[in-house]
Amino acid sequence: MAAPERLTTIVSTKGQVILPKAIRHSLGWKAGMRLIAERTPEGVLLRAEPVFPETRPEDVFGCLAYDGPPRTLEEMDAGVLEEAKRRQ
Repeated sequence: MAAPERLTTIVSTKGQVILPKAIRHSLGWKAGMRLIAERTPEGVLLRAEPVFPETRPEDVFGCLAYDGPPRTLEEMDAGVLEEAKRRQ
């Protein structure tokens, strides 16, 4: 595996850092995107803030109302496959 390309930037007097275009482009980061900055032993890690907050199954269980007979796993798989084909 090749060593990662090293790009440099400058911290402004306001504490702002401009990420090089090559990095923003490769990650798909656009203007206004929210990032999480995390201090690590190696330096600072930037990662995109999740679009949705982290949830647990018990937080969302039953949030989609369904009034009908229970479905088998095979029926659910077939429904997912049918919708995937419809979208393509």
